[in-house]
Amino acid sequence: MSAVREREREREREIVQNDPSKERRRTRRIERKKNKKENDPSEERRRRKMVKAYTHEHVYKHPWERVTSAFWRKFTEPENKAVLSHIIEVDTLCRTLDPSSGVLFTTRAITVHAPGPRFLSRLIGQDFCHCVETSHVDPSARSMVSTTRNLSLRKFLEVEEKSSYHPHPANPDWTVVRQTTSIRCSPVSAVAAMAEKIEQRCAERFQQNSAKGRDVMERICKFLEAESSKGISL
Repeated sequence: MSAVREREREREREIVQNDPSKERRRTRRIERKKNKKENDPSEERRRRKMVKAYTHEHVYKHPWERVTSAFWRKFTEPENKAVLSHIIEVDTLCRTLDPSSGVLFTTRAITVHAPGPRFLSRLIGQDFCHCVETSHVDPSARSMVSTTRNLSLRKFLEVEEKSSYHPHPANPDWTVVRQTTSIRCSPVSAVAAMAEKIEQRCAERFQQNSAKGRDVMERICKFLEAESSKGISL
């Protein structure tokens, strides 16, 4: 009798295992779990945290021509090196003037101390970072845009900073600068587990350095203004 029952149970198991409806139910369960994860707000927030971005606007109470002149002097004057201590070296790679439009295109190589917390430099074994800055200046439109990206350390961290210089819409004798910075820690690198912390520390460091850069620009603009009032052309 027990042998008969055992055969019946075995047959029931075979029927269940070969039941197409059961396989369909299992597939639907897997699909529901997948959709739930994709639509989970916490999962979406986690993906968005892999990129940290912020925007800052600053108004210089100086005309556009003076502010853009100060831009080119910011890294070249020796007295600024103590303030802009994060800058190691700046070299002009290419400068081209379009004769038809009058637009000036410039590419510069900028070497800086590695951004982010100190433990990141120790982890990756490098305490400096090579960047490239591209810019175009259109004097007729009174427009200047510069974009800076890191070339090294990109398998760990990608940073892009874009700045635009235009006359202030309410006062053409002032200049408004809009700076947008994005910081992305690679999700597949050795520092992925600390991505959010690294991005936050990098953002804080960039904001501090940007503030130093604005102070230098303000000082140069005031110097140019004083020289201009003396009738000296710079």
